[in-house]
Amino acid sequence: MIFSILAVFALVISICIKERKKSLFVQSLSCLLEAIYDFIITAYTGAVLSLINFIRTFIFINKNKINKIVYIVILFFFESIIIVNCMFTWDGTISLLPTIGSIIRTYCLWQSNMKLVRISGITTGLTYGIYYIYYQSWFMVLGELTLLLVGIYTVLKNDIIKNKKIKEEEIYE
Repeated sequence: MIFSILAVFALVISICIKERKKSLFVQSLSCLLEAIYDFIITAYTGAVLSLINFIRTFIFINKNKINKIVYIVILFFFESIIIVNCMFTWDGTISLLPTIGSIIRTYCLWQSNMKLVRISGITTGLTYGIYYIYYQSWFMVLGELTLLLVGIYTVLKNDIIKNKKIKEEEIYE
């Protein structure tokens, strides 16, 4: 249970961090902790995805050091791995939830826009939250609900309200 607590804590903190590299570093730690927890509860689709996400996130931290075409290939590579993982660890329709969540999150983290990183917190909270309900991992459900709510809050605060204030200031200038 300690791994799930630390994973959720790290993930929630990561979407509150404004700088992309720092946010991704904390998210990679969360992925590793979640993988350990998922293996313990035998949620193998989620466990393998978490390990894939750990590697992916570390690569995405160094986006500026990678050639643009290679970076696009890396995106397709990780999206493909996610889909193949779903096929190999298929446990019924429930396996689609972490797969969809990981596909969306991978694309959002691949981008430089922190708004998309925050939005992916919302989609991850929804898809993984339902996945953990199925596995009756109530602490992780609580954690994903927390991620969902914090994701909504950070999008509202940093993207919607902030943009509204900027537009109002431009009108009055």
